[in-house]
Amino acid sequence: MTRLVIFNKPYGVLSQFTDRGSETARQTLSEFINMPGVYPAGRLDRDSEGLLLLCDDGRLQARIADPRYKLAKTYLVQIEGEPEASSLDALRSGVRLKDGLTRPAGIEPIPAPDLWPRDPPIRVRKSVPDSWIQVTLREGRNRQLRRMTAAIGHPTLRLVRWSIGEWNLEGLAPGQWRELAV
Repeated sequence: MTRLVIFNKPYGVLSQFTDRGSETARQTLSEFINMPGVYPAGRLDRDSEGLLLLCDDGRLQARIADPRYKLAKTYLVQIEGEPEASSLDALRSGVRLKDGLTRPAGIEPIPAPDLWPRDPPIRVRKSVPDSWIQVTLREGRNRQLRRMTAAIGHPTLRLVRWSIGEWNLEGLAPGQWRELAV
């Protein structure tokens, strides 16, 4: 039986069990999950929040993390400013980054979601509005979403991965996890 852990990674936590190479201590998965033999299936940047899957099966890890399997990953993204339709269309069709053109993405403007407060809170500027978009990707380049929104002139303020394939964060507060048998 394969073990699969669905974890709501808080902001500031590394997507690994140990922190090597830093002079200051940073939070890691080991502060939340004490389950030998499970490893992250993919990564989520330290300054991103949300769904991180961990499992004890290498083939399942590859299926989840490897872009060639094109498993949909959905994010709730707070961006600076209010993008025009043409900017959202650019994200939908793919934007050129330094490492090439991104694949088409599912992009929908959404109302501000009912999420937990972020600690620390995002910087709010009274003179610059913000907005939310839901983004579905089927690839996973380094800091891709942040680079995509910056490319259209709307930097990312907050990034929450909500789902990967059939798995989502429903009912999990930051730092909480649940195990599934698959």
